[in-house]
Amino acid sequence: QLELVESGGGLVQPGGSLRLSCAGSGFTLEYYAIGWFRQAPGQEREGVSCISSSGGNTVYADSVKGRFTISRDNAKNTVDLQMNSLKPEDTAVYYCAAKAYCSGYEFPNLYNYWGQGTQVTVSS
Repeated sequence: QLELVESGGGLVQPGGSLRLSCAGSGFTLEYYAIGWFRQAPGQEREGVSCISSSGGNTVYADSVKGRFTISRDNAKNTVDLQMNSLKPEDTAVYYCAAKAYCSGYEFPNLYNYWGQGTQVTVSS
């Protein structure tokens, strides 16, 4: 069974950090670009970042640029999202997803596979 599994979410104070991880189960991530999305209650799913299959290209939404860093370790079959300087508006369920390339990364309908999501809450 092909599956993406997110981990690392939790409750953090404003200004804090979290590191999310996306792992492949029965799924070799190195053949795919991996995107991170988030969805807050009542909001549309928002593309946050994407990394190409080789790791050579990355892209970020303006709302997280300079605070979030995406990386991948194809040997470990994981893609991480390091989130620093977190703000209350970063609160959402975070999802990872896979597709061939990062072009059009912000469009959820272009992705072939999705994880179940992990909750991130930024609050004092």
